[in-house]
Amino acid sequence: MDEDILIPISLFLAVFGIVYLYFSTRNKERLALIEKGADASIFMKGKQHTAPIWKVLILNLALLLMSLGIGVFIASIMHYNLGVHDGIAFPGTLLLMAGIGLFVGFNMTKNLDKE
Repeated sequence: MDEDILIPISLFLAVFGIVYLYFSTRNKERLALIEKGADASIFMKGKQHTAPIWKVLILNLALLLMSLGIGVFIASIMHYNLGVHDGIAFPGTLLLMAGIGLFVGFNMTKNLDKE
């Protein structure tokens, strides 16, 4: 029974170790660059002209849910009107429409970044 607690503890320690090493290494690199006289603007290089994360998440979630709804509608039409087996129509159409929705969301996110 005592062995069951070792798995979550070891998982927590592994994640903590990775995060600690990442942040401590990043801090040491930045301090070394500042000591050499590097400009502090290099730390903000990737944060310019990006859309807020909440807009991206809401946009992609909305498009994913709308495409899944359309996928269920198309799959039911295929099953009841065209006679396609429901084990083929529903998973195939749902996965196809989810992929299309996420692809459209990706393209719309690129347009948000341009604004």
